Amino acid sequence: MSRINLVTNETATSEQKELFNAITDQLGMVPNFLKIFANSPVALRGFLGLHAIAGAGSLDTLTKERIALAVAEQNACEYCVSAHSAIGRKAGLSSAEIEANRAGTSQDAKAAVAVKLAKSLAEHSGAVTTSELLEARNAGFTDADIVEIITHVGMNILTNILGKASRVEIDFPKVALNKAA
Repeated sequence: MSRINLVTNETATSEQKELFNAITDQLGMVPNFLKIFANSPVALRGFLGLHAIAGAGSLDTLTKERIALAVAEQNACEYCVSAHSAIGRKAGLSSAEIEANRAGTSQDAKAAVAVKLAKSLAEHSGAVTTSELLEARNAGFTDADIVEIITHVGMNILTNILGKASRVEIDFPKVALNKAA
C-alpha cells in the first residue's frame, strides 16, 4: 500500500485530470508513480517537461532504458526495475540485456560504457573520475551525450526516490531486485 496518496481519476482535480489525459494519450495509461507525482501538479508538470526534453536528446531509446535499469537496480527501486524491465522489453531489449543492464553493463560495447558511467554517477553522487569521462569520449560519446547521460541518471534518481519513499504499488509485471533493498 502506498504511503503517499495515489490520485485517481475519481479524486483528481480538473488540473490533475488534464495531466492524466495527456499522459494517457502518450502512454495509454497513467502509471501509479505518476499518480503519486500528481499530488503536486507543479511537480508532475516539471517531471513531464524534463522527461520530454530528455526524450528528445541524442541518446537512443534503448540506451535510455539501459540507464534507467542500471540506476533503478543501483538504488534498489523495485517499482522502477519492474517498470523499466517492461518498457525496455517493449522497446526491444532482450531478457539477457536487461539483466546485464541491471548489473551495470551491456552486451553492446558502446552502451556498456554509458551504463557503466550511469551506474558510477548514481553510486558516487556524480563524483566520477576523469578516466570514466575519457572512457565515454573514447567510446564516441560527445560532451552533449555525457550531459544527457547525467540528465537521465538524475531523472531516474528522482523517480527511484519517489517510488521508494511512497512505496507505490507496482503496476507492471513485478521484477525482484537482484540485491537486498
